[in-house]
Amino acid sequence: MQNLMPEPPATLLPADAAADKELAAAGTEAEFKAVAAAHPAYSAAWAALASAALAAGEPVTAYAYARTGYHRGLDALRRNGWKGHGPVPWSHPANQGFLRCLHSLSQAAAEIGEADEAARCAQFLRDSDPAAADALS
Repeated sequence: MQNLMPEPPATLLPADAAADKELAAAGTEAEFKAVAAAHPAYSAAWAALASAALAAGEPVTAYAYARTGYHRGLDALRRNGWKGHGPVPWSHPANQGFLRCLHSLSQAAAEIGEADEAARCAQFLRDSDPAAADALS
């Protein structure tokens, strides 16, 4: 059956050139923390912290970082016209921090035994953009 309802437009978050530059220069957890502290609404910094915590075998810490970046990303999406559904393209670099947080949140939730949360986040990622789910898997 064909869906006759139009798909909402893609949401494209604005770039943050200063935060992008600082994050690109960061390489340690302390530097990632400095970027997150300087730019708390910048999901990419939280995603970097979550990824580092997952790699270090710290799923609770990763969960906290990913959850923070996820919520900051939701706030940004809503400010930019997102109504709770619709595409959030992976191909748009400014969206990738939020999508990475969503992926890390799914992974961390699975590691701490939150199967429902892990599945919900994985589905949300795939619904946002299947290319993001494929790229991050």
